[in-house]
Amino acid sequence: MGWLARLMVCLALLALAPVPAAAQDEAQRRAELSFFRIANGSTAGTYYPIGGIIAAAISNPPGGPDCAEGGDCGVPGLLASAVSSAGSVENVEAVGRGSIESGFAQADVAFWAQTGTGNFSGLPPIPNLRAIARLYPETLHLVARRDAGIRALSDLRGKRVSLDEPGSGTLVDARLVLDAADIHDHELKLSHQPASRAAIALRKGELDAFFFVGGYPAPAISQLAGQADITLVPIAGEVAARLSGPNSFFVPDTLPARTYRGIEEDTPTLSVGALWITSAEQPADLIHAITRVLWNDNTMRQLRYGHPIGRRILREGALDGVAIPLHPGAARYYREAGLLK
Repeated sequence: MGWLARLMVCLALLALAPVPAAAQDEAQRRAELSFFRIANGSTAGTYYPIGGIIAAAISNPPGGPDCAEGGDCGVPGLLASAVSSAGSVENVEAVGRGSIESGFAQADVAFWAQTGTGNFSGLPPIPNLRAIARLYPETLHLVARRDAGIRALSDLRGKRVSLDEPGSGTLVDARLVLDAADIHDHELKLSHQPASRAAIALRKGELDAFFFVGGYPAPAISQLAGQADITLVPIAGEVAARLSGPNSFFVPDTLPARTYRGIEEDTPTLSVGALWITSAEQPADLIHAITRVLWNDNTMRQLRYGHPIGRRILREGALDGVAIPLHPGAARYYREAGLLK
C-alpha cells in the first residue's frame, strides 16, 4: 500500500473514532453559550465602569454553580462584556446597524437618532432602536482651571475649550449649551478630546476648560481635582431655562459640594437620562431575561457597592424620560413588575 493510501486509511479511522468526553462537553458548552456586548463610553467616564458591573451581573456562562449555591445570578448561558466606545452617538449608530448588541446613550441622542430629528435632522433615522431601561441621570460638567478666570459661560470666549470627541453625547450637548449662551465657534479655541485627554491637557496648562456629560463623580475629573486646582462653571439662569423647557430632555440638577476636591459649593447645572438601548431585532426572551436580572437584588447590590453612581440606579426610575419605544422583552418585564400598564 502506498503512503497516500495509508494516509487516507488513517484519516478515515480517526473520523470514526469516538470524540473524547471532554471535547464533547466543550463543544456543547460553546453551543449553549450566548454573547452579548454593551457599548459604553471612554474609560474616563461613568458608562464604562457601570457597563462592566452590569455585564458581570447579567452573565452566567454554562458550567458554573447556580446562584443559590453562590455562583452567578445572571442569565443562564449568557456571557456579557463591556466595550469602550466614543459614546452615545457612536453607540446608537452601532446598535442600529447591528454591529453590537446593546449600548448606553443619552436620552436626547437616542430619541433624535430614532426619529431623525434634533441633532440628527437631515440624517436617516434609526427606527430599530429600542430601550431596555433608563439607568441614571447624566450630569453636565463644565470643568475649568481655577486660574483661567472662567466663572460663567460668557467667560469662555477667547479660551481653549474641549467639547469632547466626535461620536460622543457630550459634544452634542456642549454645542447646545454654547448655542443657548450665544457663543460661536470662532470665539473659542476649540479642540475635541475625550475627558481623559482633556483632563491631562488642562493639568498641563494646555487647555482652559472642557465639557463632560456623565454621572458623578467622574473618574477623570476626580483624578484631575487631586492634581490641579479646578472649578466647576455653573450652567444656570437664562441658558438653563432655554434648555430645560417642557419638551426638553434636560432637567435642572446640582453637582453637590465636595463631589470633587476643592469644590466647596453646590454647582447648578443640567442633567439628561442615561439609557440602555438595544435593537428591535434582539430576541424578546433574551431581553426579558436581561431586564429581569438587571433589576434583581443581586445586581442592585453590585451596582450600589461597585460605583457611587450605582446608588442612583433605581428600578422605580427605569422608565423615566424614555422617549423611544421599549423593547418588547423589556416591556413584558415592566408589565409583570407592575411598572407598566
